[in-house]
Amino acid sequence: MKIFKHRNFSLMFFGRIVSNIGDSLYTVAAMLLIYQLGGSTFYTGLAGFLSILPRIVEFCSGPLIDRIPIRSLLVRTQLFQAGLLLIIPIAATFNFLSVALVLILTPIITTLNILIFPAQLAALPKVLPEEELTKGNSLFTVAYQGIDISFNGLAGILFVVIGPSALYTVNSITFLIGAAIFYFIQLPASTEVAATTEKQTEKKPFKNIIKNYVGDLKEGIAFMFNSFLAKLLYGAIILNLVGAATVAVFPAFGEVIGGTEYVGFLLMSIALGSLIGALLAPVLKLERFPLGKMYAFGYLFAGSLWVLAALVPFAWLTLTLYMIAWIPAGALNIVIFTMLQKTAPKHLIGRIFTAATSLSGIAAPIGSLLGGSLGVWIGSPNVIIVCGMIVLLVALFWLINSEVRNLPATKHLDENSLTAMKRKATVSI
Repeated sequence: MKIFKHRNFSLMFFGRIVSNIGDSLYTVAAMLLIYQLGGSTFYTGLAGFLSILPRIVEFCSGPLIDRIPIRSLLVRTQLFQAGLLLIIPIAATFNFLSVALVLILTPIITTLNILIFPAQLAALPKVLPEEELTKGNSLFTVAYQGIDISFNGLAGILFVVIGPSALYTVNSITFLIGAAIFYFIQLPASTEVAATTEKQTEKKPFKNIIKNYVGDLKEGIAFMFNSFLAKLLYGAIILNLVGAATVAVFPAFGEVIGGTEYVGFLLMSIALGSLIGALLAPVLKLERFPLGKMYAFGYLFAGSLWVLAALVPFAWLTLTLYMIAWIPAGALNIVIFTMLQKTAPKHLIGRIFTAATSLSGIAAPIGSLLGGSLGVWIGSPNVIIVCGMIVLLVALFWLINSEVRNLPATKHLDENSLTAMKRKATVSI
């Protein structure tokens, strides 16, 4: 492909692939090791809480990324992760491995990941011409989802075959390889020097950026809560909660349906379903269909399959149903992004996307902790059934609520129509 003629992009792309492999291996390995050491879904739920919590404040990484040379940031985060992961096999060798140690490492490694991906996205305009940015972003997204599909399942198998210590060692090696690839990136000297100089000499603007960001975030939140988007946002918060609760009990549920390795297959089902949905959205031209009804019926379909997946007696059928249940989420994410890009005031788009991401994900840590705790009490299959039923209730709310149900197709929406709907919503209240 022509885009790979850009040397720096190729290095970033293949470095990202290796980095994503490391992330996929770590996600599954940590979940299974914590369940093995703790013997309870409570600990996997706690691990999920600790790993997701840093993502709520992901927006704070923006000013930091703007002030650290990109190559340096990418290389150092990879090296730090490689070193942290080696603590596990060392601890196992000298008999001081514990669930507490793994739990302590979890949020640190997650925080490092938070810096990596925004940094890569921020570097894209520096390594690609403007006309190829869309293709570059698309390739990054496909690579990310594709790695999850392939290596989540493989990680579960490797955990069983070679053991956690060996898997953590392999995981550490992948991050070392990623650091080596990123090391050869050569961004324009002026870009890196400017970032370094700014970091060393301008400290006050950093505080101003944070202050301004908080103001921008508030403006984005106010915009969302004063429009019909609030109804969709409430549902998205609940869906993120039950999604995290479900993942928290995967280690126990994997054993119920077939074995430890099925944890990776369950995570792979989520990634595959989401990717299929994202690819189908433009093919099916979903922008032609009423937005509210798509959300309602899409999640009625998803919730029904979610419940069935926990009830069927065959592991292959459970995985298939669960994968299909995630297709609507992948497709509707594309639709809602398009809708926001078309209807939001141009000067508010960035802060609205940030507000949507922060708010919709705010319940995920609570969901992980809640799901793990409920798993001890009612069992992992019942947690998944309850979560599926909650998805159905959210879909029914959207179907019953006339404001959501009557939303027009995305292709008929623009900034003026959103303003009109905001006025209508204010009058009806």
